[in-house]
Order: sequence, then structure tokens, then C-alpha cells
Amino acid sequence: MLSRGLPLAACLAAFLLAGAVQAQDTRAPLLSPVLVLDRERLFSESQAGQAVLAQAEAERAALAAENRRIEAELTEEERALTEQRPTLPPEEFRALAQAFDEKVVAIRRAQDKKGLELTQRRERLQQEFYRDALPIIAGLVRDSGAVLVMDRSAALMVSDQIDITDAAIAQIDAQLDDDQTPPTAEDDATPDDGPAAQP
Repeated sequence: MLSRGLPLAACLAAFLLAGAVQAQDTRAPLLSPVLVLDRERLFSESQAGQAVLAQAEAERAALAAENRRIEAELTEEERALTEQRPTLPPEEFRALAQAFDEKVVAIRRAQDKKGLELTQRRERLQQEFYRDALPIIAGLVRDSGAVLVMDRSAALMVSDQIDITDAAIAQIDAQLDDDQTPPTAEDDATPDDGPAAQP
């Protein structure tokens, strides 16, 4: 019985040893001419990218609150107009109802435009982030001796040993100005060329 158990124990020991070696290899650096980078993580997990996302979320929430307020006001205006209907001539009520419908359409278009502008602004700030991060990534690639960096999502199989995302995030957090917050939508707005209002 004891002799039969020896091969099993030996196999188990070999398996555990192989696992330990594999774990050590995973932690060991790997020199490779090709590196991979997770662009989404680079943006969402770096301090600069998180600042952009936080600002975008705050502006989106503000626009949603504004939309709810406008909706409540329009609902009240529609209710008041409906209550006037029995007391108004048909032609006058029809004109008021048409004006109200046109007002609703105009407001909806204006609010939709604001939403589109917020989306476009977030995309622009994200592109600016990647532009500012590019020299930092280039430095990591140069130091590693690689010749190619590809997006991790485009690779079929990737070893974590050639993923420089964590290193890039650390370098971006260290080198990009933490105090430089993204401008708000109001900061991006074109200033009024007219005369300033007098106090």
C-alpha cells in the first residue's frame, strides 16, 4: 500500500512545484518587442481620467435635474392651459395650444443639443488625455526596448508580463498635473461679445 502511494505523492509534489515555478514566471519581467496597453483602464483608473469622468457625471446630473425642472414647469403650464379651454374662444385656444407645442419642441431641441455638447466635450477631453499621456507611454516603451504597443482588446491572447497598463497609470499619476481640473461646460462656452451688464 505504501509503495503504491509513492507515485501519487511524487506527482502531487511535481504538480505543486510546477505551479510555484509558473507563479514565479508570472511575476518575472518579460522582455518583448511587443507590449499591450488597456486604453479604457488607462483612462478610467488614472487620476486625470477619473477627474474628467467625475466632471462629466456632475454635468450630466445637472442637465438631468434641469430637464426634470423644465418638464415639471411645462406640465403645470399645460394643465393651466387646459383649464382655460372652456372659457376661451376655440380660435384663441387653438392659437395658445399651438404656441405651447412650438415652445415644447424648441425646448426639447435645446436640451437635446446640451446633451450632445456634453457628450462631445467628454470625448474631446478624453482625446486630450490620451494626447497628454502619449509621451509618457512612449517613454515606457523606449525604456523597455519594445518596438510596438497595441491595445489589449485587439489581442487574442496576452501575457500579463507584457501589459504596461499599471506602469503607465502610475507614471501618468506621477507626471500629469493633479491640480489641473478639466474645465466646466460654462468655461468652454464662448464669451458674450456684447457689453457687460452694469451693476
